[in-house]
Amino acid sequence: MHHGGRAMENRPKKLLIFSDIHLVNQGETIIGLDPYDRFRAGLAHAISTHPDADRIILLGDLAHEGRSAQYAQLAKLLQDIDIPISFMMGNHDNRAVFLRQFPQTDVTSDGFIQQMIDLGDTCLFTLDTLDPPTGPHHAGALCVQRLAWLDQALAWANGRQIIVALHHPPFATGFTGMDRIALQNPDALYDRLTKYAGEVHLLCGHIHRTISGRAKGLSFTIFKSTCDQMPMLLGEAGSAHSVAEPGAYGIVLADNDGIIVHTEDFTLENAAPTLR
Repeated sequence: MHHGGRAMENRPKKLLIFSDIHLVNQGETIIGLDPYDRFRAGLAHAISTHPDADRIILLGDLAHEGRSAQYAQLAKLLQDIDIPISFMMGNHDNRAVFLRQFPQTDVTSDGFIQQMIDLGDTCLFTLDTLDPPTGPHHAGALCVQRLAWLDQALAWANGRQIIVALHHPPFATGFTGMDRIALQNPDALYDRLTKYAGEVHLLCGHIHRTISGRAKGLSFTIFKSTCDQMPMLLGEAGSAHSVAEPGAYGIVLADNDGIIVHTEDFTLENAAPTLR
């Protein structure tokens, strides 16, 4: 089968991105929305629409309070998924509790949940920005050990195009309250990535909005939550603003031509595709 003149065996690698799932205790909601039902619907939509996906990335804030029962719900939702899954930590997660529920997860020698994944033309790195030693509650950081791991990953990539996924954006977005709890040591990341010989694209969560652009010379995409979203309140303090806009997931296509990022508002009534 051919599509758009490209043989299917030469198709780009396809990643499905789910960010800020925020699973709560059974019976609880977030602004009246059930995160479990939202993620279940998004996952079903994504897998039925993109059965050829190469990997699923869960981009942090998997559980709203990092509780065992919340991660048990996640395990239940994922138990029949046969696409490889990369788990990531966000500021609402608890690494130790998560690893008790998902003990097979790859961790670094220092115990962080970070992965190097070979996608052929592209290398994917997932970074663990949970638990900053200093800074505001819910902010993110990359410690010496996590940065040393990144140095090894960059050497391994050896100039190939890279995708770097991290929950906390390492730049200001204009949402003042969220920018206060972004990555607290962004220069340590940029010092490495801007010196890297190949192309770099950042994938982030945390903000609960679709945002894209360039920051310090690097292109980026920030994804919406599968549950509740950040209202358009640029310049406002506070990090708990929330609105019941459509939930979404991302689709990333990566090949030697570059990286293309789509988002799908799966809760819209017309989200199911009609082929014609």
